[in-house]
Amino acid sequence: MALDGAVDTTVSPLLNASTTGTPQAPRRNMFAFVCATLASMTTILMGYNLALMSGAELFMREDIGLTDEQVEVLSGSMNVFMLASILAAGWAADFAGRRATLVLANAFLMVGALAMSLGGSYAALMVARFVTSVGVGFAVVVAPVYAAEIAPASSRGLLTSLVDVFITGGILLSYVSNYALAGLPLWLGWRVMFAVGVLPPVLLVAGVLAMPESPRWLAMRGRDDEAHAVLARTSDTPAEADERLEEIKRAVEAQAGGVGVWTELLGRPSPMVRRIRTNVLALFFFQQASGIDAIVLYSPLVFKKAGMSSNDAILGATIAVGVVKTFSIFVATFLSDRLGRRPLLLASSAGLAMSLISLGITLCIGETTTMSAAACVASVLAFVTAFSIGLGPLTPAYSAEILPLRLRAQGTSLGIAVNRLTCGILSMTFISLANSITMAGCFFLYASTAVAAWVFVYLRLPETKGRSLEDMEVLFAK
Repeated sequence: MALDGAVDTTVSPLLNASTTGTPQAPRRNMFAFVCATLASMTTILMGYNLALMSGAELFMREDIGLTDEQVEVLSGSMNVFMLASILAAGWAADFAGRRATLVLANAFLMVGALAMSLGGSYAALMVARFVTSVGVGFAVVVAPVYAAEIAPASSRGLLTSLVDVFITGGILLSYVSNYALAGLPLWLGWRVMFAVGVLPPVLLVAGVLAMPESPRWLAMRGRDDEAHAVLARTSDTPAEADERLEEIKRAVEAQAGGVGVWTELLGRPSPMVRRIRTNVLALFFFQQASGIDAIVLYSPLVFKKAGMSSNDAILGATIAVGVVKTFSIFVATFLSDRLGRRPLLLASSAGLAMSLISLGITLCIGETTTMSAAACVASVLAFVTAFSIGLGPLTPAYSAEILPLRLRAQGTSLGIAVNRLTCGILSMTFISLANSITMAGCFFLYASTAVAAWVFVYLRLPETKGRSLEDMEVLFAK
């Protein structure tokens, strides 16, 4: 069995899992790919709603009269608002199922987009932002959990990375929307930008209802026959389906006689759970502490600081950022199952540190020139490239796969809560911090965090490529 074989192949937890022999690689399962894609597509609206403010705020300031402080809070509050739904998402996903929770997420996203487009005051926009955040919180927790649980081990890195692919795609669409609708009347343009997000949730609900429930959730409910039917369609071979079901049933049986999930996760964790929890929380913290949302939300302000004055040029540069970020993410998507998670995470952290230092240097130049503006844009493009090849897509993927079944939903919720809280703090303080220590100082600070992330990955994160989900406990028991 997979568990027995794994014990002999983990002499060092920081080395790749070895395999015996050279069996022919099985054909990849397309049904699992379709299911993971449908679940992950919900997160496209997270990227769209989060990043849309970067360009929309240029017009909202004039139309509604928003101040710098109100723009900061409106841009970053979504990350704080979603904490409640993030922490509730694990319970909802275990109680109602992964599919039902994704349907609920899309309902909140639709209502939130409509409310944002109709908002006429700062208070109304804050309420709309809260409604949207509830849907985003559910989606960002449940989508990677479902993708990890539906995917066979051979393609789990690819399928769990789809979440960040769609988040990044949403960011790109928001930048394109900012640019394309900027020519509309002042009072109308930014409202249409938000109204674009009303229809997609309706279409996504239809897709979610067409996909099967997670086999692990079905097994947790004692519906083993249904779980096996799903595994038969989402595994590379019939033998793998049987093996996955047996591993899930053993995990469910172990869970039945154990303590409560939150007690095991936070109250009295075993050494193995403590190691996993530390890795999950640290990864989610470093992902946002590196400053990615400061770039996503405030890149127009960064480009203005570097000497760009035209709104068209600024919005055009943000589109370039979105395009580069979107295409870069496919490096991790297609290589994580070949090269492994550790090499990509290490390369990503190093790239983040170097590009942030470069960006800080370009903003230290006293007199802005065309060359300094170009260097600033190049540094931002290098930053989003480094983020998208590792720390961006692999943080939720790695976390979802190392958490044991009994802790997966709540553990993912806890990690994403730390992630969003970190993001909220950074996004709601960036303008004020830049006024205090300069914008260049902000990026030097973020660079030091990226260095710490590299050290953590190097010392603490074992390779997980090719291992079954239930096999992770053996890896972290050492």
